[in-house]
Amino acid sequence: MSLQNRIINHFSDSIQVQQDTLNTLSEVIEMASVRLVSALLNDKKIITCGNGRSAISAQLLSSAMLNQFERSRPALPAIALNADAATITAIANIAHFDDVFARQLRALGQSGDVLVAYADDDQAANVAKAIIAAHNKDISIIALTGKEGGMIAPLLSESDLEIRVPSHCYAHIQEAHIIITHCLCDLIDHQLFDS
Repeated sequence: MSLQNRIINHFSDSIQVQQDTLNTLSEVIEMASVRLVSALLNDKKIITCGNGRSAISAQLLSSAMLNQFERSRPALPAIALNADAATITAIANIAHFDDVFARQLRALGQSGDVLVAYADDDQAANVAKAIIAAHNKDISIIALTGKEGGMIAPLLSESDLEIRVPSHCYAHIQEAHIIITHCLCDLIDHQLFDS
């Protein structure tokens, strides 16, 4: 296969995943935005976490809330649990890497907050433990997943939301997570500041 054909295949496959995501998940994305807005209106915060490439998506959401997405507006309360390297390595060194998010969540999370958990693969034990810790603190979950939902999907309660990208390709799952994150940011801004 030529290099040009490989490029065409990457774009075509990505476009197909985006279209499938739009067709199957737009309603749950809307519901997730409403849940986030409700938390913010009740003086609660958005907490995010993820590993590797998913950590970037988690920080993207947190950064857009704390600063801005596409418009100047007041800062909104959000924290990315994966953004503090000193805390993560300290917890991993003393306890276990699986505890790096759950330990922070137990300290920082409050009832009514929302945890937005990103997992583009099946092996996210630290995200799974964060979900368990969130449930123990009456924190609702919005999980962005892919494939079959990995170890995250079975942990979700009926009141949690799962936005499962219909793909088995890590790269395309991640691309969809970024677009979904942009949608959430836009919908939050629209609901809070366009009325």
